[in-house]
Amino acid sequence: MLLPTGGGGMNSTMDDMNLIHQAQRHHLVVREIGEEIDLEIGPGDDDPSFSNNTLINVPPQESAVEELDESKQMMIHQASGGNQDLLKTQPAKKKKKVIKRWREEWADTYKWAYVDVKDGTARIFCSVCREYGRKHRRNPYGNEGSRNMQMSALEEHNNSLLHKEALRLQMASKDKIVVDKPIYVKALMSKTAGSIIEAALKRDPHELEFIQSVQEAIHALERVISKNSSYVSTMERLLEPERTIIFRVPWVDDRGETHVNRGFRVHFNQTLGPCRGGLRFHPSMNLSIAKFLSFGQTLKNALSPYRLGGSSGGSDFDPKGKSDGEVMRFCQSFMNELYRYLGPEKDLPSEEMGVGTREMGFLHGQYRRLAGHSQGSFTGPRVNWSGSSLRTEATGYGLVFFAQLILADMNKELKGLRCAVSGSGKIAMHVLEKLIAYGAVPITVSDAKGYLVDDDGFDFLKISFLRDIKAQQRSLRDYSKTYARSKYYDEAKPWSERCDVAFPCASQNEINQSDAISLVNSGCRILVEGSNMPCTAEAVDILRKANVLVAPSMAAGVGGVVAGELELKECNLNWSPEDFESKLQEAMKQTYQRALKAATDFGYQKESPEALVHGAVISAFLTVANGMVDQGCV
Repeated sequence: MLLPTGGGGMNSTMDDMNLIHQAQRHHLVVREIGEEIDLEIGPGDDDPSFSNNTLINVPPQESAVEELDESKQMMIHQASGGNQDLLKTQPAKKKKKVIKRWREEWADTYKWAYVDVKDGTARIFCSVCREYGRKHRRNPYGNEGSRNMQMSALEEHNNSLLHKEALRLQMASKDKIVVDKPIYVKALMSKTAGSIIEAALKRDPHELEFIQSVQEAIHALERVISKNSSYVSTMERLLEPERTIIFRVPWVDDRGETHVNRGFRVHFNQTLGPCRGGLRFHPSMNLSIAKFLSFGQTLKNALSPYRLGGSSGGSDFDPKGKSDGEVMRFCQSFMNELYRYLGPEKDLPSEEMGVGTREMGFLHGQYRRLAGHSQGSFTGPRVNWSGSSLRTEATGYGLVFFAQLILADMNKELKGLRCAVSGSGKIAMHVLEKLIAYGAVPITVSDAKGYLVDDDGFDFLKISFLRDIKAQQRSLRDYSKTYARSKYYDEAKPWSERCDVAFPCASQNEINQSDAISLVNSGCRILVEGSNMPCTAEAVDILRKANVLVAPSMAAGVGGVVAGELELKECNLNWSPEDFESKLQEAMKQTYQRALKAATDFGYQKESPEALVHGAVISAFLTVANGMVDQGCV
């Protein structure tokens, strides 16, 4: 080490060395103070403002150690120069830098976390195991904890069995689970109603879609529960499915390679009769979605003219891009397990997302082979081997009939109204057909990559062209090559287009908060739900505040139930389209009147934007609940 030279001699040299040692000691103190100050002044578990801080997707930062080394060299240089004033001012600057870098490093460390408010206090929850507590808190050792102690807490969390198991399940999933935000919990007027949601959250905290559907139902039932508290226990019993079936589905592709998928079937409630419900084949399919679909189907069937229970199910198998042979082998393997739970007096499945006539044909063929009989028919099969089936048209047509009933009560009609439709599957296409028949102007359809808008409106020729595009698995963008006045928008939804009536027919939660604002600004006044639970909880709040009248899928989608039962009971009859539509219109009218009557009975005005939503839930729930009470605790 080179010692400074000068007139001070040995004493000067010793003073300089002492100064250097003081600077080094002071540097260590700064590091500790920086961490402690950050813990004291930074927002923590008890600071409500902490919920506004983003802890996820923070870009990686450089190592804080490198910065400290550079600062250390700077401080030694200042000490050797003998500048006492700069040395005195250095700690204040150092504190700010360390605090900032420490905070950024913590944000980057906690990418596995998200923030939620629990009991009025902002907490950090684990994105994998969705728990919080001593192992999950930002500062588990109090404001005096050092960074090493903090990291020990993180290691303790990562090594916990709960976290490891959750992480293993996540990594085993084909699609990475991304937690965007915690469950949106609405405020309830009634503590009694709130207790039902709390119990559901405690029992099934990871099932986002199911909890969301439960919340919507409970909000509609607040007045019912406040008048009769005995319905609380009935609702809690209803929210637990009677039977949940989860099974593996092994199958072999065309190259001889084996694959395994997971199958689901939930018999939610059979109080009113045998189960009926759809099958969905989609990569996102899981238990939460199966439960939310079967819960909604239970209420929908109870609202229909028939005495039926509710079920739903499917698999995370993706039929897109698969050959007929691969789909057949998968469907046969799927039915090998499921057939023992099916039958006319048990449960019969119907088409849903990803399940069309091809899939239903393979499923029914294997069921007939295993069961040894053809009693009962799966709804929606091919016409040439199951009589005259209008099942696929029924849901889409029923949505338009329901919209016409709403408008008729307003002394209006569909003719001339601009209608925005999402989706481009069976339901969406039949909605377009019937809208055109009523003189409306449907202007949009969509797929997973974007949406197509034709300001001139679709006609029957254009719909036929759209069907050809979908059958050939081409993009909707190809439509614009033929019709120049149309336009296709990538990575967008159709809800910003000017419209009077909206028909979401794609998937659950397709309309979020910003989409709802776009709908309101676009002039939409009626929303008819074609898909199950198409609006997020935040979107529902926006639509209600803007007085947009919502026709719930529970009521507007009854057409599929009606056609399925007519097909099952009268499968040997050849219906004319006129007879079919007459029966369907009458069933939709009965459903509409039942929902409105239940709403008015509990004090909701007919003109209220939530009258149909609440009325449908109330009518369906009372039908099921009264049956459950009559049958005892079973």
